[in-house]
Amino acid sequence: MKKKIRTPYFEIGTKNYIYGDRVLEYALAADKAAEKYDIDVLFICPAVEIRRVVENTKNLIVLAPYMDTLRPGRGMADILPEALKAAGAEGVVVNHCEKPMSLPQIKATIDRANELDMLVFACADSVAETKAIAELHPDIINPEPSELIGGTGGGVSDMGYVMEVIREIRKIDDKILIEQAAGITNGQQVYDFIMAGSEAAGAASGIMNADDPIAMIDEMIGAVRRAKDDLGTRGDIYAEQ
Repeated sequence: MKKKIRTPYFEIGTKNYIYGDRVLEYALAADKAAEKYDIDVLFICPAVEIRRVVENTKNLIVLAPYMDTLRPGRGMADILPEALKAAGAEGVVVNHCEKPMSLPQIKATIDRANELDMLVFACADSVAETKAIAELHPDIINPEPSELIGGTGGGVSDMGYVMEVIREIRKIDDKILIEQAAGITNGQQVYDFIMAGSEAAGAASGIMNADDPIAMIDEMIGAVRRAKDDLGTRGDIYAEQ
């Protein structure tokens, strides 16, 4: 059975801003904040760091940033889904703008993830791409205009875009969890997106490039708690097909 995600939740992506011991340092900070605020936190880190993060934390839902669709056997250098699962990954990201995939690749990866009861965290750019990916029924969709990703200074997603993608995803599959993450650099933005109807918010460069990343992790996860309290109890949503 796939991991249950309580909403609203928060997502942290390390990308390759950090590596080695620094990944574990940030994971431990996220783990502490997840417990402090009683909020589910998705932690996306490089495949080589997954096992150590999983073995040293207790409150994080750890996802891999990518996987291939091969099966055990030949495939030198490919990332084997079963190996990620064995390392402790609860899910995988597909179609991030820094690792784009075709729709057939996305579908094949979703199918493999479903075989292993792994969550699928799908990224999308335009409203049209969001709708196409929603038809493939991933567990989570993170719609974010590519030009806003990576601390480029373009700000956060426009609320008109946010409301449109939420509406379009809901029409196709109201079980899909919807996250907003593009350009987020502070807790207030996290709060605003969740209050606007997203089940979650997330950040990568907004944390990794902060003056004090550890403090920013706490600030952003605390903002999710504040939004949850202000929204009241809406019940858990399960990331299941």
